[in-house]
Amino acid sequence: MPVALCTLGARVLADLVLPQDCAGCAVPGALLCPACRARLARPRLAEPRRHPPGFPPTVAAGAYAGPVRPAVLAFKERGRAELAGPLGTALALAVVAVLTGLPPAPPGRPGSAGPLVLVPSSAAAVRSRGRDHVRELARSAVVELRRAGVPAVTLPVLGRAGRTRDSAGLDAAQRRANLAGRFRARPVVLPPGSRLVLVDDVVSSGATLTEAARALAALDRGGEDTPVLGAVVAATPRRVRRPAVPPPPGAFTVRC
Repeated sequence: MPVALCTLGARVLADLVLPQDCAGCAVPGALLCPACRARLARPRLAEPRRHPPGFPPTVAAGAYAGPVRPAVLAFKERGRAELAGPLGTALALAVVAVLTGLPPAPPGRPGSAGPLVLVPSSAAAVRSRGRDHVRELARSAVVELRRAGVPAVTLPVLGRAGRTRDSAGLDAAQRRANLAGRFRARPVVLPPGSRLVLVDDVVSSGATLTEAARALAALDRGGEDTPVLGAVVAATPRRVRRPAVPPPPGAFTVRC
């Protein structure tokens, strides 16, 4: 078994048998304490500070700030795989919220809750972490959506082409240049009334979702006008406060 998988398994086992601390604020007793869970149940439009052309309408379940940031980083970078549950529930809330903002589907052509299109991680990132964290989030979100009676599936249509630099330390323009042309969409037949929802963990500059949406726009969808939307766990807040998106009826709660 690969060393990374052994390490990950050991961490998960330790989290199961040892007392847990909140991944957001370190309060003992739960994966996410009630206050941190509440921060991931406040859907809002993701608005990058320098809004890139082509950025799809995107909803985040919460702001990538305060205790939400360490919770996401614990899941993504520090092997806290068990956080896929509550963070996936937050992602499901964002999916429902962004779809709620669309006009109703034409009569006789009902829309679905997806498909959810995963933003692919680079091969180097997957090797480094020993796992595909976005796939884990999407899988958890689909379970939550189906549990709520909302049909949802994932669509593995996007892939990466070429190499990209680590985005840490890059400004918005450098991130866009780094990702330009790096996503490829495989041919796919979509049912009438489909709405494609790009899913990822975090939006900061918006470069990743913009480039992924551009790749999806190149798909031949048989003349259909298929909306491309985005849903993420959290988004970097703008300096100017924007009103939150009201949660849809029967919105999900983020469980510990």
